[in-house]
Amino acid sequence: MKRSECTEAVLEAKQERGLTLQELADGIGCHVVWTTAALMGQATMDRSEAETVTAMLGLGPEVAQALQQIPTKGSLPSAVPVDPLIYRFHEITQVYGAAIKAVVHEMFGDGIMSAIDFEIDIQRVVDPKGDRVQVTYSGKFLPYRKW
Repeated sequence: MKRSECTEAVLEAKQERGLTLQELADGIGCHVVWTTAALMGQATMDRSEAETVTAMLGLGPEVAQALQQIPTKGSLPSAVPVDPLIYRFHEITQVYGAAIKAVVHEMFGDGIMSAIDFEIDIQRVVDPKGDRVQVTYSGKFLPYRKW
């Protein structure tokens, strides 16, 4: 089974069963964002996680096997995303990327934030002017080494 077919099967079964992404994440004991990334083909589940999710969704072993495949990460269909929400993250990087880089380098020195040793959290913040989306990135700082 192709990873794209797996994602389609998972999302259809999720909708049919009326499950939330949070419920699926709770079922395997992982964060909702990581679980969703795995279900969407951007992270690799272990056997136990894959079997638990497929049991919750009523899906077969071919889906569990696909969830355990190492994906091609960062595989959006175009260089500039066209989905409005995903595009906003791209826009944020375009507008604030250089400023974020300057502040990180001033605080930590010459290096990068890991996307491997990394966590992300999304929270809803109630606001009388309209609820806000709070996104928190937390990545290990990796300094460039001299050699």
